[in-house]
Amino acid sequence: MRARRSGAGFTLLEIMVVVFILGLLVALVAPQLMNQGEKAKVTAAKTQIKSFQQAVRMFKLDNGRLPSASEGLSVLIPPPPTDLKNYDPDGYMEEIPEDPWHHQYLYSTDGHKFEIVSYGRDGEPGGDGLDADLSTRG
Repeated sequence: MRARRSGAGFTLLEIMVVVFILGLLVALVAPQLMNQGEKAKVTAAKTQIKSFQQAVRMFKLDNGRLPSASEGLSVLIPPPPTDLKNYDPDGYMEEIPEDPWHHQYLYSTDGHKFEIVSYGRDGEPGGDGLDADLSTRG
């Protein structure tokens, strides 16, 4: 007969302890990793809004006025409206992307100042944290 060697394998209890510890680590670390992606989207939206702000300012320098609310951000993409003689032939942006949550950016103006807004992750006005509105006034 063969004698059984001690320590030749893991007991069910040892395996259960390891699985519990791994599950606990996943439960603690996964939410943090998920938030990093959402924080990156906030950073991307802020960067896009700053790009829009610069393009609107260049439009105003060339044309002597802000884009109207009815023209919106789309006026920054060529071809130019026929009434703008100093419009940059290359336009001011190549495209108007959606925000990182797949919502349209909102542009408003009173003729003197303008605002570009993303409603954040929830797509609704207001909100806190990752759902907060992102805005740049010009």
